Amino acid sequence: MTLTLTLPDEPVGSRWTEAELRLELACAMHARGKLSKTAGAALAGVDLFTFQEALGERDISNYTVDDLHGEVAALRECFPLATTVFSRPGLPSGVAVDHGLHA
Repeated sequence: MTLTLTLPDEPVGSRWTEAELRLELACAMHARGKLSKTAGAALAGVDLFTFQEALGERDISNYTVDDLHGEVAALRECFPLATTVFSRPGLPSGVAVDHGLHA
């Protein structure tokens, strides 16, 4: 899909390059949950690491609750014998911290 956007010279048009505008648009859309990191990087025309850095510069979290749940599931799969687990206040329900205290 090709989209042509005509912007007025002020306040944006004369101060920003096309690449800068694409990056800002991608970051804003990612922050609103409209684009994944991969799609945001593609829209911005940068690699994933550059896009993640841009998100960080704008204080846009690039770590979601879904990411956390995915990592917890992966850890449980990798360490199924970790049975002595203590929950920690402040963690989402179903998330626990293994302190390595096994009988």
